Amino acid sequence: MRDQKLWTWHVAAGVLVLVFLGLHMVIMHLTRTVGIGTPAGGHAVDWGNVVARGKSLFFTLTYILLLGAALFHGLYGLRNIVCELGPSAGLKKAINALLLVGGLGLFGLGTWAAIASFQLASSL
Repeated sequence: MRDQKLWTWHVAAGVLVLVFLGLHMVIMHLTRTVGIGTPAGGHAVDWGNVVARGKSLFFTLTYILLLGAALFHGLYGLRNIVCELGPSAGLKKAINALLLVGGLGLFGLGTWAAIASFQLASSL
């Protein structure tokens, strides 16, 4: 039952990655086509547009959600691949602990970076 819940979360995280990465690709690469993502005009990577996105709480939250979904989806998928190789029960627990601690550490670092970027852009 636990594996079924985790697999459901894995699929849901994949859908979130698809939606938020698709949104990112549209904003960063199709700005002239759809006309969003460039409040200061010009290209999406122009400094004024980067600062405008940095000041947006929407972008900060979507970056954090994308990070969490991508980390969970990727690390749970890696865990499943490694566990299909048939490691011993002790090694499986060690793998689970390593992936959990590593994932939480990366999520914490990425969340800190997104929030620090938001605060820095808001002070400009």
